[in-house]
Amino acid sequence: MRLAMAQISSTADPEENLATVVDRTRFAAARGADLVVFPEATMCRFGVPLGEVAQPLDGPWASRVAALADEEQIAVIAGMFTPAPDGRIANTVLVARPGRAPEGYDKIHLFDAFGFRESATIAPGGEPFVTEIAGHSVGVATCYDIRFPALFTELAHRGAQVIAVPTSWGAGPGKIDQWQTLATARALDSTCFVAAVGQALPDDPGIRGSSAPTGIGHSRLSDPFGSVIADYDSAARTDVHDIDPALTDKARSALAVLANEREFRRLDRTRHS
Repeated sequence: MRLAMAQISSTADPEENLATVVDRTRFAAARGADLVVFPEATMCRFGVPLGEVAQPLDGPWASRVAALADEEQIAVIAGMFTPAPDGRIANTVLVARPGRAPEGYDKIHLFDAFGFRESATIAPGGEPFVTEIAGHSVGVATCYDIRFPALFTELAHRGAQVIAVPTSWGAGPGKIDQWQTLATARALDSTCFVAAVGQALPDDPGIRGSSAPTGIGHSRLSDPFGSVIADYDSAARTDVHDIDPALTDKARSALAVLANEREFRRLDRTRHS
């Protein structure tokens, strides 16, 4: 499988960002990629009113990405925002595959941390997502999801060999180290390839200084044994990487964390308070 990671820096203009998606997807397709993974918030960066840009999966933005996937015969994974039933929006990862209707994963774990409250405007999803791309099983998680290993092992139990993690990571002391550690740890937890693709560090100092998580770059691709295949720096970059999803079978035989996993009952914490 040939997997491209497109570390871009989204603007507040969905049309401008769509043009970037078209350009980077064509770049990846020309180099034989089966799948290109863009960051969370590809449609529009954080730090602006997102309700004004949210569209359904059959709306014009996602439909244009789906048409692009058909045109270039490549799967595209990219972060966008969709309307939620409760009046908020969903932080959705669009999955567009040639010849198929667009699908979406709604982020389960919302970033209510480090002074940011994603749940104020965004409704949580509730269902893990695994689909087939180029003959292989691909799971999807989003940004803050990466701090929750149970989601990644659940994706693996559902058959995922590769997990794409579109992200717009927040800046701050130690955050790069946390991000890189978590990306590789989740590959080990799930014995999957993990393609953790972040927003590049914005050029505008005003955006970088925002409290919103607008990206730090440092996308990472790890294999099921935790070896790092690719590390990017903070700048915009798109590259294509060859991976063998069959390596998951070898890892699950040798490093049998999924087979050795044991269920446990959560403690009644009220007894220990």
